[in-house]
Amino acid sequence: MMKTPLPRRRLARLLLLPLLLSSLLLAGVAVYFGTPSGETMPEAKAALLSDAAVTVTQERWILFTPAAGNVASGYILYPGGRVPPEAYAPLAKGLAQAGNLAVIVPMPLNLAILNTDAATAVIEAFPQISAWTIAGHSLGGSMAARYAHQNPGKVDGLAMLAAYPESHLDFSLLDLSVAAVYGDRDGLATVAEIEASFPQLPAGARKVLIKGGNHAQFGWYGEQQGDLPARISRDEQQDLVIDALLSLTRAKASP
Repeated sequence: MMKTPLPRRRLARLLLLPLLLSSLLLAGVAVYFGTPSGETMPEAKAALLSDAAVTVTQERWILFTPAAGNVASGYILYPGGRVPPEAYAPLAKGLAQAGNLAVIVPMPLNLAILNTDAATAVIEAFPQISAWTIAGHSLGGSMAARYAHQNPGKVDGLAMLAAYPESHLDFSLLDLSVAAVYGDRDGLATVAEIEASFPQLPAGARKVLIKGGNHAQFGWYGEQQGDLPARISRDEQQDLVIDALLSLTRAKASP
């Protein structure tokens, strides 16, 4: 007995159903990752305002430019996963107040893994900068490490904040100043995980353990689920992070 073929409209609906479900799933993923996991804190919003020492502009990137001319060194900052880029404004402004160009790079869906090579466009846009350090927090730090490894000679320094490189990347023979900056109260990128990556780093890499620091206080976006309570203030942790980043640049400049 021959089977009766499905009516065309019903067949079309059945064929479109997987496409519709896939589209809904992708839309849900985009909304989830496109929605930051925290809110930009008032201190970060205040740091986005220009002052006599630093000019702040927000276009393709968030730029912090020292008022003094002839800036020769710059920092590129990759935000953490699902963290609003504005949350790193106090960090970037601190670097600029010390005489460096600082550039926060917003990422697609707030995920640096979707635009790992973003630093290249920044470097090409500012040919007057002769020394670049790329830095990132959490996922942003891992992707900053990937960029530095895949683009030898593009950057002079790498700073991983509460982050560690992918296990297959070996930096030990690269001419690169590297710093790992991490907190002993980090519940997400633990001390054990970060220190396990140290054999991948150059012999002279700086390891900066912030006593009392946690994961979320590398930025200004509030608390983060799974993190441990910090035992120092956010201001204290930020000052230590800025000092570690500036020391990395100074170390590279030393003969």
